[in-house]
Amino acid sequence: MFRASGLRPLALDTGALCGGIGVLVALCLLSLAVGSRPLGLAEAWDGLRAHDDTVASLIVWRLRLPRTALAVVTGAALAVAGVVMQALTRNPLADPGILGVNAGASLAVVLSVWLGGITAVSGHLWFAFAGAALAAALVQLMARRSAEVGPTRLVLAGIALGASLNAITGTITMYDTSAFDSYRFWVVGALEGRDAALLAWVAPFLAAGLALALASGHTLNVLALGEEQATALGARLGRARALALLAITLLCGAATAAVGPISFVGLVVPHVLRLVLGADQRRLLTASLVAGPILLLTADIVGRVLIRPDEMEAGVVTAFIGGPVLLGMVLRRGEGRR
Repeated sequence: MFRASGLRPLALDTGALCGGIGVLVALCLLSLAVGSRPLGLAEAWDGLRAHDDTVASLIVWRLRLPRTALAVVTGAALAVAGVVMQALTRNPLADPGILGVNAGASLAVVLSVWLGGITAVSGHLWFAFAGAALAAALVQLMARRSAEVGPTRLVLAGIALGASLNAITGTITMYDTSAFDSYRFWVVGALEGRDAALLAWVAPFLAAGLALALASGHTLNVLALGEEQATALGARLGRARALALLAITLLCGAATAAVGPISFVGLVVPHVLRLVLGADQRRLLTASLVAGPILLLTADIVGRVLIRPDEMEAGVVTAFIGGPVLLGMVLRRGEGRR
């Protein structure tokens, strides 16, 4: 089946995978060293091993290690969610935010500030996650208004709901300055100021979402063949879409609640990996566990040194990276249709 559709064998190139893991480990160590108070790589490593009251150890353990770990897990979550989203919609330009997840989380954060006066990042967590989950559920319900839930209807429902929620968010922030002030710092997507408690909170949701996504690789390969062939092969389309949507909700909802809506990770990583590895979703899901953290960690490190001593948020850096990639993809698809 996979040979006929142009898919490659499952096994990843071990050398390439080990190389990617090596790059990720190096970036993690660099992330521990780079910041407003720079440390040498050896000093950062010693501070990590010592875990004592020295300045280097306190900086590493209290500030940079939670930030680095959060970049790794959220980068993996967003990349994996992007692979699932593009396979589910059969659209290489699809981004997890297209389901309205980011819009639902953003509105919930604004409502928590506007109605509850909650301004701390930790206070936004449950609201952001609940808003993301509710938005994804509403998209699914809207798509099911037709007899058959196809990928096109799912995308259109997500775009329509996202536009509506963003309009409500914009209206509230326009007339409430406190809501706008809190929202504008959250919405850019940043890893700064996040602690180990936040990582512990999102970890169960991310673990569940990753498990669902990785287990769906074979089903996503079948869905890529088209609905008629998938049905002929015995795939249960409704169940497959529901599980994929649940995985996207858990991954994007938890990641967005923790660090804000970081864009383009779920778009760029699957696209690049597809060019290198082919269309087998199992290969893409496995590789995205490494490639996603590499991209987000790189963006975070670049943001720390680009305008030193200040910082540029990781979400801004990924937008600078993802924008040209998206433009190139659109132009390439346009040339292919001529």
